[in-house]
This record gives sequence, structure tokens and C-alpha cells, in this order.
Amino acid sequence: MEWIQIPLGPLQTNAYIVYNDEQNCLIIDPGEEETKLRQFIEQKKLTPTAIILTHAHFDHIGAVDPIRDHYKIPVYVHEEEKKWLSDSSKNGSSFFQGIQPITARDADYLYDTQGECTIGGFSFQLFNTPGHSPGSVSFYFKQSGVVIAGDTLFQGSIGRTDLPRGNHDVLIKSIHQKLLTLPEDTYVLPGHGPVTTISQEMNTNPFLNGF
Repeated sequence: MEWIQIPLGPLQTNAYIVYNDEQNCLIIDPGEEETKLRQFIEQKKLTPTAIILTHAHFDHIGAVDPIRDHYKIPVYVHEEEKKWLSDSSKNGSSFFQGIQPITARDADYLYDTQGECTIGGFSFQLFNTPGHSPGSVSFYFKQSGVVIAGDTLFQGSIGRTDLPRGNHDVLIKSIHQKLLTLPEDTYVLPGHGPVTTISQEMNTNPFLNGF
């Protein structure tokens, strides 16, 4: 499996496209700029099979409907956030001046249990990692040594918890019990900013040291 990080929109939210030897791909967190995503997909001659969301905040969902409709593929989100896609007060877009309310149609499928998961021909571990939002999840591709962590863990930082139903203590617990138990050489693909590793965050992240 290969992957690419594509920062999108004014908040430079990282979308990810993971793809395999059969040229199938998953699209993760298509936040904006549908054209940029489609250019890469078409350049690589990939066939999208699903959109999977780490969570449903506005900066991660802006291109969900255009991409879904163009490729005729399903969308997955955690059941805790099944109403967030269509509600700008829940997904956060109504809280920021200068941002038009951002919404998408409801997801086609909901994550309801964590563990081994297969979507669109890709298998991975689904971890519930709430705290930044109640339905935040992370996708661990063990064979490739990467975890796509959304806004749970960043290089040198952690997700904000001042949006609706954020919880700092729950976030820290998620990071320590789910992410920091992964092999230390695992690459962390965050929702914003550069790629990091579990080892780097264990050793240098000021929000995690001393917990």
C-alpha cells in the first residue's frame, strides 16, 4: 500500500489517499479542493472505492459530496457523529467568522465497533480515539506501519478540545491507550501539519510528557 498527503483549503487540512497495486484507493478526509484530489486520482489512474472520515469537523468534510457524487462511492463516519455532516453547529463551521456554513449529506455507513475493519478492499485496525471530538477515529495500517490519526495527535501537539463535545482528558487517554501503544517506528499521519512518528511524540511532545 502507498499513500499521499494532500493539504487542502485555508486550514491546510490533510487529506490522504491510500492506494494498492490494483490501483484501488480510499479517500480520507476530503476537506476541500475537490479538483486537487481528482487531479492526483486521475494522474495515477486510481479507482476510488470509499471515503472514510476520521471525524466530521467542517475542515475535513468540505469536498465529501462532490467526491462522493463524482465517483459514486460511499462515505463512512463514526456513529457518534452521524448528524454532524449536515449540521453546521455540530461540525463547527458556524462558529468561525468568515466561513460559510459547511455541510454534507449523511454518511452511507457508520463505524459502530473498533477492531479489524475492511472497507473498499482495504483492511486496517479501526481505533476509537475520542477527545478532539466524540467520534474521532484513527486508522492503523499495520503492514505499512502508518496510523492516520486525524486531529488526535500532531507533531509536537495534540488536537484542540474547545469545540462542541471536546474533552482534553479523554483525548490524552485516547492517545496513551491507543496510539502510543503502537510500535515506536509507526508513522503518524495527522490531520494538519507534517508526518511524525510514535517515537518522536513519545520523546518530545510537551503535551504528553509527564502524563
